[in-house]
Amino acid sequence: MNKKVLGVLACTAVAASMVASASAEDLITVGYAQVGHESDWRTANTKNYEDVFSAENGYELSLIDCDNDNAAQLEAVRNFITQGLDYIIIAPIQSAGWDTVLQEAQDAGIPVIIADREIEADASMYDAWVGTNTKNEGITAGNWLAEQLDGAEAKILQIEGSVGASAAIGRTDGFAEVMADHSEWEMLDSQSGDFTQDGGQSVMESFIKSYEGQFNVVICQNDNEAYGAMDAMDAAGITYGVDGDVILISYDATHDGLQYTLDGKINCNVECNPIQAETVKGVIEKMEAGEEYEATTLVEDQAFCAPGIESEYATTMTDEILAGRAY
Repeated sequence: MNKKVLGVLACTAVAASMVASASAEDLITVGYAQVGHESDWRTANTKNYEDVFSAENGYELSLIDCDNDNAAQLEAVRNFITQGLDYIIIAPIQSAGWDTVLQEAQDAGIPVIIADREIEADASMYDAWVGTNTKNEGITAGNWLAEQLDGAEAKILQIEGSVGASAAIGRTDGFAEVMADHSEWEMLDSQSGDFTQDGGQSVMESFIKSYEGQFNVVICQNDNEAYGAMDAMDAAGITYGVDGDVILISYDATHDGLQYTLDGKINCNVECNPIQAETVKGVIEKMEAGEEYEATTLVEDQAFCAPGIESEYATTMTDEILAGRAY
C-alpha cells in the first residue's frame, strides 16, 4: 500500500476519532443510584432506565446497583458528584438520612431527581420527584378487600417490604387507614420480607408455625414476597387464591404476578408501575431547555383481580391484559 493511501487512511481514522470524541462530549451524563436487584419489579425498572438513557437518545448513563446497602448508595451519589455528572437520579433505599448528600449535590450545582420512592427531606433539597403513590396503593388493596369481604371477619398476616423503604411505609399506612374503619378485621402479625422471594417464604413459614388455622388473608408487599409465601403455603398444604381458604393480595403487578392473578392464585394485585424513565427524561429535557417542569410527577397505577371477581377497585384479569404487559 503506498504512502498516499496510508495517509488518507490515517486522516480518516483521526477524523473518526474526533467525531466520536465530539459525540461523547455532547452526551448528557446521568448517574442513577438504583436500589438493587431484589425483585422482578426492580429488574424491569433498571432495564427501562438503560433503554431510555442510551447513547442513541443522547445520554451517557452511569447506573450503580447499590444492592440494598444504604451506605453504598450514599457513596454512589457522592461519586456522581465527584465525577461532575450533569444529573443525578436516586431511587432511595431508605427514606431518611439524605440531607447532607443532597446539600453536597446542591453545592456542586448538580440537579437531583428522586425516583420511585420518597425521602424524608424538604422539597427544596432536590429538584424533582417522579414515582407512584404507594399510600394510595395500600388504600386500594384495603378498599378491594373490604368490598370482597362485605362485612365478614378478616384475620390478616402481612409481609412488609424492606424496613425504612417508603414503598413499604406507604403501603402499610394506606392499608392501615382502611383497616381502621373495620373493627371486624384483625392484623395478627406484620413482618418484613425485604421485598425478596426468600424473605417472603421465610416470613410465611414463621407465620404458619405461629398462626396455622387462624388466618384467612395474606398481604405481600410485592410479587416476589408473594411467590415465597405461596411456596410456604403449598408446602404446608394451605390453599389460597380464588378457590382457596386464604385470600392472597400482592403489589407490583409484574408479568409473572399477573399470570398468577390470571390463574386465580393471587386474588388481587395492585400495580406499582416500574416504567418511569421516560417521565424522568422528560423532566431533564425541560431542565436542559430552561423550561418550567413539574416538581412532582405521579406515574399512573391500576389494580387487577382474578377472573370471576367483579370489583369497583380493580380490573378483572384477561389474557389480553397479560399479553400487553411490557414487564
